[in-house]
Amino acid sequence: MVGRTDVASVSPWSAPIIWEGNFDSTLIDSIYKQQNLTIATTVFALGKYTRFVKDFLESAEQHYFVGFRVHYYLFTDQPESVPEVKMGENRSLTVQNVPSLNRWQDISMSRMEKLENLIENELVNEADYIFCLDIDTKFYGRWGAETLGRLVGVIHPWFFDAPRSQFTYERRPESKAYIPVEEGDYYYAGAAFGGSLEDVHHLTKTCREQLNIDAANSIEAVWQEESHLNKYFLLNKPSKLLSPEYMWRDINEKAAQIKIVRFTNVPKNYAEVRPNP
Repeated sequence: MVGRTDVASVSPWSAPIIWEGNFDSTLIDSIYKQQNLTIATTVFALGKYTRFVKDFLESAEQHYFVGFRVHYYLFTDQPESVPEVKMGENRSLTVQNVPSLNRWQDISMSRMEKLENLIENELVNEADYIFCLDIDTKFYGRWGAETLGRLVGVIHPWFFDAPRSQFTYERRPESKAYIPVEEGDYYYAGAAFGGSLEDVHHLTKTCREQLNIDAANSIEAVWQEESHLNKYFLLNKPSKLLSPEYMWRDINEKAAQIKIVRFTNVPKNYAEVRPNP
């Protein structure tokens, strides 16, 4: 298979970066399907975000780890409004009831603790890998076994071709998410990350601890959990990076390097869906 020459296919620490044209999907699937894997997949839908559940699940059933055992875990404060979505063979959905929160920033920051507890209490013997995804999204193309790895980050769609000086890291030294201007590899999306249970557990536990320290010091990182995720990935390099094909801006946006859009944000009016500005 001929690789791409217009994009970097490995990171400076030799982790593969997954782009269309750089992997053989048939070969990868045949290798991983022998392992009888279960992929846990978490999403959070609080408040008005329940409106995104149907499109997310229906599109995932068409494109996400097709032919693999997938267990979705949906955290919501409105379990009664979760729509019925027909699941394929070896696919299941567990709805976890969580309390409502008044600020979207608090919803964002509580995710790490919920994920940490889920892995500890329910997933230990239930899954092999986990992906943590945003719900206000939709799949348009394959997301398969090429994404599996020990620790997986997704390069943010707004910064994949930007110089490091433009990355929106947390710049205040008082925050545990602080990254100095001369440091940083990539800017990673908080909307999608994953890996082995052990590695993602360590990630969520560390970020939860750092978020709590910041809260105790009355500081909130500029992009909440995404800022802490970026600090974690700076110190704990991902073993695999996914290109922005796996977290694109919008299905109608184009960029020369993006040959296929696999997973995107859904356009929305934040003022209308969020509980606060």
